[in-house]
Amino acid sequence: MSAIAVVERRNPSDLGEVVSLAPEGDADVLSTALDAAHAAQPGWADASPELRSDCVNRVADLLMARTDEIGTLLAREEGKTLPEAKAETMRAARIFRYFGGEALRLHGRSLPSTRPGMEVETRPEALGVVGLITPWNFPIAIPAWKVAPALAFGNAVVLKPAGITGAVASAMADAIEEAGVPAGVFNLVFVPGRTAGSMARDPRVSAISFTGSTGVGRQLAGEAAVSGKRLQLEMGGKNPLVIMDDADLDRAVQIALDGCFFSTGQRCTASSRLIVHDGIHDAFVAALARRMAEVRVGNALDPQAQIGPVASEEQRDGCEHYLSVAVREGGTLVQGGDRLRLATDGYFLSPALITGTSREMTVNQEEIFGPVASVIRVADLDEAIAVANDSTFGLSSGIVTRSLANAHAFRKRVQAGMVMVNAPTAGVDYHVPFGGAKGSSYGPREQGFAAADFYTRTKTIYINP
Repeated sequence: MSAIAVVERRNPSDLGEVVSLAPEGDADVLSTALDAAHAAQPGWADASPELRSDCVNRVADLLMARTDEIGTLLAREEGKTLPEAKAETMRAARIFRYFGGEALRLHGRSLPSTRPGMEVETRPEALGVVGLITPWNFPIAIPAWKVAPALAFGNAVVLKPAGITGAVASAMADAIEEAGVPAGVFNLVFVPGRTAGSMARDPRVSAISFTGSTGVGRQLAGEAAVSGKRLQLEMGGKNPLVIMDDADLDRAVQIALDGCFFSTGQRCTASSRLIVHDGIHDAFVAALARRMAEVRVGNALDPQAQIGPVASEEQRDGCEHYLSVAVREGGTLVQGGDRLRLATDGYFLSPALITGTSREMTVNQEEIFGPVASVIRVADLDEAIAVANDSTFGLSSGIVTRSLANAHAFRKRVQAGMVMVNAPTAGVDYHVPFGGAKGSSYGPREQGFAAADFYTRTKTIYINP
């Protein structure tokens, strides 16, 4: 085994502070974890569902008890404001609590056979070992909504988190260990992404659940198809928020502000395309720009901060690149996009708004993943829906309107996995399915009752008494 490298993570709000030192292992580290998971999984699957339920519920209790501690760590390591970081930690706890109950509600069916005297039943069973690859933007919530159902339904887990948020993943792993999950059932590995991707080819792995970039997702899809693995991909979005001319202006601005810029715009469900009816366009843009100028960007631990830094230098540079491309292609930067000098050195960027854009511009086609939103002016609902659908992505979508007819038409015709009416495109419940259309998602839905579709397989049993 080669020497273990160490990855240093600095606080994106204060680059003078080292938050964590994470190991970066190699293929041998991953193989050791897979061996442990493969050996432990049968016993975990055969355990009483009540035992699994109790363990998963204890994880929830521990995370709830440590919300302040883990939330503070999350704010320092990833850059979310402290209230958002604590809310994410509590969300992770509630996800574990939900799946603690689902472990007891997993059921099959008894069906009449078409043949006299024959009995038929179906039974859900664990898959085996599942490989989970998660991103940095929700470093405890996304791992939770993959890990909790996997464990609840009897699978063993190998989790590869994003390297820049390794300390938060370790805090969740500590809670899982303390909760009494048997050794080998849950495994946390710090390895490069290309090494983790080898799980798509490994015969010890039954399924892969991945959240991250489209390019990596497509690579995994190709490899998993060859090996016949079950696969679940969440790969981002370019989410439209339609503002109709009958919308309440103040409400529309607040919805856009929330959906576009909170969590520093680093959400796959963020409202990155604002599609605005001509009749309200000028008033909406002026009001939104005023509100954006009032938003307080600051250190994630500052109680006055509404938006923290972007997560890394790479993210900040990427946002600035897209802003320059948008202006070069004919857009107008009407607000924000400035590097901010604050009391501490960090990756602070004021939220940016670009107007005068058209649907085919780069800023409206590629995911930016930062506090950047573009505005597209449209003449009517038909054009708004056409523009909304003009994307390779289809994760979340939204409309702000007082018209029930507009809402129904949008809900029916928009090509997206999730539709928000008079609500931000970002912000979803943990007990309902999550996922998109087109290039945003592949495979069964995540979260809620849909999770059983991915983390179990159905066995059909015929019995001739």
